[in-house]
Amino acid sequence: MLVGWFLGFNQLYAQKNQMNQPTTLSPRQQGIVVISALTAKGDLQKLQPALNAGLEADLTVNEIKEVLVHLYAYAGFPRSIRGLQTLMTVLDERKKRGITDKMGPEASPITSSQPKYERGKKVLEQLTGQPETGPKRGYSAFSPEIDVFLKEHLFADIFERDVLSYADRELTTISVLTSLGGVEPMLQSHLGIGFHVGLTEPQLRQALSLIETAVGKAEADAGRAILAQVTASRR
Repeated sequence: MLVGWFLGFNQLYAQKNQMNQPTTLSPRQQGIVVISALTAKGDLQKLQPALNAGLEADLTVNEIKEVLVHLYAYAGFPRSIRGLQTLMTVLDERKKRGITDKMGPEASPITSSQPKYERGKKVLEQLTGQPETGPKRGYSAFSPEIDVFLKEHLFADIFERDVLSYADRELTTISVLTSLGGVEPMLQSHLGIGFHVGLTEPQLRQALSLIETAVGKAEADAGRAILAQVTASRR
């Protein structure tokens, strides 16, 4: 059943809207959504077939590993590590069945000599399309150290890696935050970033439909309410 959640959209993938924007997620993007959502929830029983389906949808081993590493920043090390352990189990089982999965490229080394904080700041500006200027506000002013951790680690160490595109990383983040629930302001921010890095409203609605099937209707409906707010603010 899990295979059908995202492989079933293969025939729709080529569809474009009148503005030549994609209206559906690719099979590999659908795999990213389902894998991220189930890992965030800790549903390892469903995660195993989802990982198999993702590999069949042309996600490489290193891409799935990168998804599972990326989401630790939002769901924590325990969920990330359990996801990686589940992937190891799936790969071992597939190998025993004679399946050789494509590893794919590893992350390129970071060669920039620019301070990590400045690199992270630049990445965040690329994601949001907004300059990071002026005095710190909100939680960044209240806890300057968290601003440093976010810039140096999340946006430099993680987002700067090139195994996944910004759109892939935002699909991962949005799927995790939607599945966790209770983090609406952060979800709202990342839905806005998702639009900025090229995701479309139909694609995000499809992601929420996949999350409804994989995780639950309540989580998906809460995500739809936030998406409606973000979409309205863009008009």
